[in-house]
Amino acid sequence: MTAGAFEAATGDGPAPGAPGGRRDAEVRVAFEGLMQIRRLTNTRAEDPQAVPAAWEVKQVVRSVALVLEAAGIPASAVDAEGARTATGYRVEAGERPGTARVQWLGPPGGGAAHEEQEALTRCAAELGRAGWTALLYRGPRRRRFLEVEPPAAGRAR
Repeated sequence: MTAGAFEAATGDGPAPGAPGGRRDAEVRVAFEGLMQIRRLTNTRAEDPQAVPAAWEVKQVVRSVALVLEAAGIPASAVDAEGARTATGYRVEAGERPGTARVQWLGPPGGGAAHEEQEALTRCAAELGRAGWTALLYRGPRRRRFLEVEPPAAGRAR
């Protein structure tokens, strides 16, 4: 990452924040840029903005995180020691190329496990509106997560 470059919050860093709503403006500009990339590169799609661009599939974690942050869904956060300090989404690379995994995490005892069904359902809805396929699964210790991938026609092979 270049110093000063925008990075969408994945939930594995410090809580994103900028004074005076600057972060909100940065997210809005980044998301508008993403939609512009779609308009320019998805020329064969009926609605170019409704389908992830090839660029997004190559950077799926960043792209999925940007969609969630732009939708106003909070990201989880960690402190310098790696301890969770905020409840929210966490995006990481999925098991297969071109996929991501979204979890709902928070500090121990913070209630994230009780919120995850509703929160991940909201995440899936936002991702669906942005053209991603998000499927809800139950993993180890019965914790839910989303597996996110581009629609079948746009999947990288």
